[in-house]
Amino acid sequence: MKTKLTAVALATLMLGGCAFAPGGHIPDNSSGGLFSDDSRNAYEQEFSEAELMKLVDVYQISPMLLAEMQTPASKPQVNTALEEARNNYDYTVGRGDVLTITVWNHPELTIPAGSMRSATEAGNWVHNDGTIFYPYIGKVQVAGKRVTQIREEITKRLAKYIESPQVDVTIAAFRSQRVYVTGAVQQPGTVPVTNVPMTLIEAVNAAGGLNEAANWNQVTLTRGDEVRNFNLRELYQSGNTAQNLLLKPNDVVHVARNDDNKVFVLGEVRQPKSYMMGQSGMSLAEALADAGGFFEGTADASGIFVIRQAEADSGKVAQVYQLNADNAVALVMAEQFELQQRDIVYVTAAPIARWNRVINQLLPSITGIYSIGRFADDIEN
Repeated sequence: MKTKLTAVALATLMLGGCAFAPGGHIPDNSSGGLFSDDSRNAYEQEFSEAELMKLVDVYQISPMLLAEMQTPASKPQVNTALEEARNNYDYTVGRGDVLTITVWNHPELTIPAGSMRSATEAGNWVHNDGTIFYPYIGKVQVAGKRVTQIREEITKRLAKYIESPQVDVTIAAFRSQRVYVTGAVQQPGTVPVTNVPMTLIEAVNAAGGLNEAANWNQVTLTRGDEVRNFNLRELYQSGNTAQNLLLKPNDVVHVARNDDNKVFVLGEVRQPKSYMMGQSGMSLAEALADAGGFFEGTADASGIFVIRQAEADSGKVAQVYQLNADNAVALVMAEQFELQQRDIVYVTAAPIARWNRVINQLLPSITGIYSIGRFADDIEN
């Protein structure tokens, strides 16, 4: 798909043409851009054999298009499923945990901690077979049980030796269960699961939070064979708690790096290269500004293109958006046009020209696009 997208990018660059190209030029209607009848007819007649129009959708950036593309602002939501899961949460004891068992009025049954021993050292360790040993009653199976169940079991068995025993069971150390937090966080590693329910965002915070290289739009949760994607940007900025859930033991939370969260700005700009998108995204105007703006003497303000990979099931290779910035007011629309990762922004050097006459002049640009695409593939592979 990336190869096809690169091909579409090249075709669009060729579409831009050069002012000094030999031969006639397709008339450029500043009000219609690519959508003027004359230029469309000439274009289709000239390039019908390539059938480019069957591979891409071309749009003029306009107030109407921006209104259609605008995503309604997310409103804070109450995650009822999360609240229910919190209320029903109860820790299950596992191998490696340490229990503290107290029988009131029977100090001989309580291991004395002493001034130099911690509760962990003085507690009852859950062995690999899931049992603990307790005076009088011997082995007690505790792994896979909740504290309340363990207390009931010990109380019932001690009643044969002690009249009306009052037993209390607590967990001195949580060692049996954990979740894994990897990727672009400050302290990747394991986070123990305790008797306090832990959510996705709490696990990320326990790992030190996101680092500067994090792509908070792309957080994945792996639970067994199931993989789910979450967007922490919606959670942090919009309070969308649907992007949060209660974690379970052995869950793997991975925060992707933002290495792929970039756009490419090419053509008649002062600093053509790739630019990293910020955590809050990037507009077309921001991309052009980061690139130092376009050359007023050579750039064609009516030929600012954004090339975007189409959805896999759309039957198209790419979507091409054109901004006609002959009028400075149009730059307001550039500020409202939100880019997506790996968008290609291209500023042409001349009014739209006949591409088969300018291929030789565009070879350096073609080579550059190809190199960028190949380099990106090498990094991802």
